[in-house]
This record gives sequence, structure tokens and C-alpha cells, in this order.
Amino acid sequence: MAAERNSSFTTTPLAGAPESGGWGQRFRVTFRALQHRNFRLFVIGQLISLIGTWMQMAAQAWLVYRITGSSLLLGSIGFVGQIPMFVLSPFGGVMADRVNRQRLVIATQAASMMLAFVLAALTLTNSVHIWHIFVLAGLLGVVNAFDVPGRQAFLMDMVGREDLINAIGLNSSMFNGARIVGPAVAGILLDRLGEGLCFLVNGVSFIAVIISLLMMDVHCPTRTGDESPLQSLVAGFRFVARAYPIRALLLLIAVVSLVGLPYSVLMPIFAAKILHGGPRAYGWLMGSTGIGAMFGALALASRSGIRGLGRWVALAAGGFGVFLILFSLSRYLWLSIVLLVPLGFCMMLGLSSTNTLIQTMTPDVLRGRVVAVYSMMFLGMAPFGSFFGGAVADRLGAPLTVALGGVTCLGAAVVFGLRLESFRSGARLLIREQELAGTTDARG
Repeated sequence: MAAERNSSFTTTPLAGAPESGGWGQRFRVTFRALQHRNFRLFVIGQLISLIGTWMQMAAQAWLVYRITGSSLLLGSIGFVGQIPMFVLSPFGGVMADRVNRQRLVIATQAASMMLAFVLAALTLTNSVHIWHIFVLAGLLGVVNAFDVPGRQAFLMDMVGREDLINAIGLNSSMFNGARIVGPAVAGILLDRLGEGLCFLVNGVSFIAVIISLLMMDVHCPTRTGDESPLQSLVAGFRFVARAYPIRALLLLIAVVSLVGLPYSVLMPIFAAKILHGGPRAYGWLMGSTGIGAMFGALALASRSGIRGLGRWVALAAGGFGVFLILFSLSRYLWLSIVLLVPLGFCMMLGLSSTNTLIQTMTPDVLRGRVVAVYSMMFLGMAPFGSFFGGAVADRLGAPLTVALGGVTCLGAAVVFGLRLESFRSGARLLIREQELAGTTDARG
């Protein structure tokens, strides 16, 4: 036990966060970031908007599959919608470090709202064609390439360093709470009223988050300095290349995103052909993943420090692989719904823990750019996974495709776990550097 304690990297516990105590104390620890007014406004607006976003994601996938019946086109839509994250998110990270993040997020949310209204109009008037969906998905991907780095870095502006870990966990739990409600509501609306209404509701939901952002009184520092945008971009990649713990986390998340996450793109095939359900079954499958993911995010939010998060990342990636394999073998709807709960738990626990560790090890001046590289590996690798997953499923079938992804995720988790000691040593050094920098800044 002594050896284990010595090998675990630590950081100073968050102020006012007890390590143990009763349920009242644990509740205050889990939701402590809500003491910040700006973050409360953010949560209210984002929760409404994210429910609409998940409704649109579920309805769009169902619309594509209904129109074409092709798993290849289903994967191709995912590719077109996410490839801008891989290409453009580094530039989004540079912008997040150079402009007012509050204004950046307002602009991206407004652009997303307009795209949702266009898709709703095309669908409700029965004018929608597959090429419309491709174009709108690509444009939304461009918007997200700037929105995700800006929104993730904006968390620090709202809550500060002390409550950043908690804010990341609560933000992820909110995201996945919407994942429960959105697809379930979409499943009901799809069955009765069609996809167009889901897209319209999503467009309207953006009004809530835009209003909440406008109501905030938050200081968003901008750091232009003497660097050109290209020099800023290179500086972000240079930091990631030198920081072994961050590289290791990014490599693991890239593998999981490439071969594991495409299971969600193939979910309409499981709902319709493998499990012999309809839109409502599809909504339940997507929603059950969200239930597990929400609890995974809350598990992170309940922590008062980062001790042991490296081990959590390894175990979560391995567990995600195992449950992917089990899900691929199921031929019963109820069993598939049950299996997707721990699958979602492991997926979100690993992703949120990775995000937390990366942001904890990153200097404030590079936060937007490093978060952008994380977005490249997480969301940017997903389009390649969606495209190849759809292509492989077209030949080998969706169950075997998902099973192969699960085996690969499990192998990547084992490799990461075997190198955990080296990871911890490097992480300790990076975290101490950020703590010292924060102390120096506080003294002026």
C-alpha cells in the first residue's frame, strides 16, 4: 500500500472540498461549481439546447437510414459531419486563446441554430435530399470545430482553476443527461410526427443557451502577444509533442474514438435489423447509453482531487471495450439496453477523466490549443471511424464491426495500463509546474 501511495500523482485538493463526509458534504462537493452564477446560467441554457441537439442527432441518423437504407451512407454522413473537427479544430483552439471566448461561443451557437432551422424547413416541406444532409452536416462540423475548443476553455473563465475538475464533470453529466432525454423524445416524435419536428425543436432550443450566455458577467482574458496565429498553432502542437503524459492520453482517446465510438453511428442498424425494433427502440438504445454516461460523469464530479485518475482512464477504456463486445453479441432488445448502461458509464468516465487530466496539466495560455488537439483526437478521429465503420459493416455486418472495435479498445487499454508508472511520473511534473505558475500569478 505504501508503494501504491508513493506512485500516485497528486495535486492540491480543491478548496473547500472535503475528502470524505456525509451525504450532505458529498452533495456539496459534487455540485460545488454551481456556486458560480455564470456556470449556473451556462448549465440552464446548455441543458435545454443539448436536449434539442441529441434529438437532431438521433433524428438525422434515422432520416438518412430511412431514405437510403445504407450503412455506408450512414457512416459517410458521420464522416462529413466530423471531419472538420480534425482539420479545423487547431485553428479553433488558436482563436479560443486569442479572442473573447464568451463572444466566440455565442457566435457558434447562433450559427448552429440557423443550420438546424434550415434542415427543419427542408424536411417539413418534404424537400430534403441526401445531399442537403451532407452539406448541412459538413457546415455544422465547421461550426463545431470552433465551438468545442472555445466552450471547453470557457469553463475555466466561468469557475476558475479550483473548481475546473468539478465543472468538467458536471458539464459532461449535463451533456449525457440530455443524451437520455433527447433520443427518447426523438424516438416518440419520429414514430408519430417525423424527423422535421425534431430539427425544429433543436433550432428553438438554441435560443435558451444564447440568452444565458448574454446574461453572464464573466472576464474572458485575450492573449494576442507578439505571436502570429501560425506561431500560436505551432506552439500548441510543440507543447503536446513534448508532454509524454498528454501524448499518451491523446493516443488512447484516438484509438477509442477511431474504432470504438462508431458503434453509435451503426445504432439504427441494430435497432431495425439486429434487434427488430423501430424508432422507439432506437430512442431507448441511445437513451440507455446516456444514463450510464451521466453516472460516469457524476462519478468524476464527486471527486475532490485527481489522485488515481490515470488508473480510471485505463479501466474505463478496458471496460468500454468489454461491453462493446457483449453488446455486439446480444440479440435481445432488453439485454442490449441493459448492456449500454455500463458501456456509457465507462465511455464517459474515460473521456471526462482524460479531459480533466489534460486541462490540469496544461498552462492557461495554451488551454484552448491543447483542448483543440484533444478535440482532434476525440471528435476529429470519429469521422474516420464512422466512415470505415460504415464500410466494414456493409461487408461484415454491424455486430462483427462493433466486436472488432471492442477488442481493439481493450488492447489499447492494456498497453496504457502497462505504462501507467511512466505516465504518473510525467504527470506529476506537469501538474507541479501549473501549481507553481498559479501561485506566481496569484502573488502578482
